[in-house]
Amino acid sequence: MTLPFRPARPLARLLACLFAGLLALAPGRLALAQGDGAATVGLGAGIEAGLGPSGLPLPRFVTLRAAEVNLRSGPGVRYPIEWVFTRKGLPVEVIDEFETWRRIRDWQDSEGWVHQSMLSGQRGAMVVGADRLLRRAPEPGAPAIAEVQVRVVGRLHNCRDGWCLIEAKGFEGWLRQGEIYGAYPGETLN
Repeated sequence: MTLPFRPARPLARLLACLFAGLLALAPGRLALAQGDGAATVGLGAGIEAGLGPSGLPLPRFVTLRAAEVNLRSGPGVRYPIEWVFTRKGLPVEVIDEFETWRRIRDWQDSEGWVHQSMLSGQRGAMVVGADRLLRRAPEPGAPAIAEVQVRVVGRLHNCRDGWCLIEAKGFEGWLRQGEIYGAYPGETLN
C-alpha cells in the first residue's frame, strides 16, 4: 500500500518534534506580527471559525496542487520539513494563515505549514473508512456505478442533503458526506 506522504529526514523530524515540545511548554498563543494586526498560531487551543488575513474563510478545504508538497513545522523555509505529501489533488483543511503560508490539517489530523502556491482552491474528496459504492443518484437505494476503494482521491463537484457528487478514476457518482474527507458535515456545495 502506498501512503500519500513520506516522513522527511529523521534528523529534521527529531528537531521538529523537539521544537513542537518547546512550544507546547509556552502558555497561551504565539502572536506573529502581520501588518496592522496580528495573526495568531494556536498552540493547542481550539481553532476559531472566521476570516483569515487573506479574506478567505478559516477553516476551509483545498487540495494539494503538486505531486510533492513539503509539510513544515512552521511558516517559512527555515522550519524543518516534517512530511512530504506525494499525492496531487489530496484534500486538506486550511486552519491558519501567516503571510504566504497556510497551516493545514490532513484526514489523519496531522498538521503543518505549506506555502500557498502548493494549494489549489479546487475541492477534492478522499474516500475514508472502507470501500464504498458510488451511486447514480443521491439515494441509498440508487444503482451502484462502481465500487471505490478507501483512500481513493477524486474531485468534489457538489454536496447537498448529506450526499456529495464526486468524480474518481473515470467514474462520477454520489457518496454519503460521511464517507469522504473533504466536505464539512451538512455543508452545501454547488
